[in-house]
Amino acid sequence: MIATPSLNVIVDQIFADRRITRQVQHDLMKALLSQAQLSSQDQALAQRVFEAIQQGRLRVVD
Repeated sequence: MIATPSLNVIVDQIFADRRITRQVQHDLMKALLSQAQLSSQDQALAQRVFEAIQQGRLRVVD
């Protein structure tokens, strides 16, 4: 079984690439949903990605 990268690593890579692929989206959701409760920092990271997509600063690609 392949380990899921940490949430910080995933988000850093998303912003470095300025895009999110379906696989990265899957990894992000897996990292978020694997936690019983999200810390305020993790919530902020998820919100940052969501807002960047909405504002067009990140591209969603297949």
